[in-house]
Amino acid sequence: MGSFVALLRAVNVGGTGKLPMSELKEMCEELGLAAVRTYIASGNVVFTCRKSEAAIKTALERRLHAYAGAPVGVLVRSAAEMARVAAENPFPKAAPNRTVAIFLDKAPPADALAGIRGKMNEELRLGRREIYVHYGDGMGTSKLVIPAAKTGTARNMNTIATLAKMAAEL
Repeated sequence: MGSFVALLRAVNVGGTGKLPMSELKEMCEELGLAAVRTYIASGNVVFTCRKSEAAIKTALERRLHAYAGAPVGVLVRSAAEMARVAAENPFPKAAPNRTVAIFLDKAPPADALAGIRGKMNEELRLGRREIYVHYGDGMGTSKLVIPAAKTGTARNMNTIATLAKMAAEL
């Protein structure tokens, strides 16, 4: 049985997509996921499962669509992949709360950074299925737009480290 992390897009952020984490946990358990634990109220859940990443993603997205009445994107990573995302952070000396990995379903295109707009002092690097961003002055004042990240979801390095640890402990 594998350990996984699921990251939901646009849940409980900025007043959109309200989903109590107790209900998310219950939905996951109904889908046959085991040892389910949520982390903070922004759509992070760790669990064990015998299914593939793709099967987990499909099942969760269908269940969340039925619940919300609208599509809810889900990005899934194995415990090992989540640890790798943390370890491969290209900005290890930067403040972890100002550095994010934007999780994507597949590898970002080679020209993913060519179409960005509003860049000020942010630094960006491509990962395997992520785009890493260090927000020099913080995210609150950033005007950065990354078209290649439109269907992704971001988590800061503190959250990534915690989720990787939680998944590894399952």
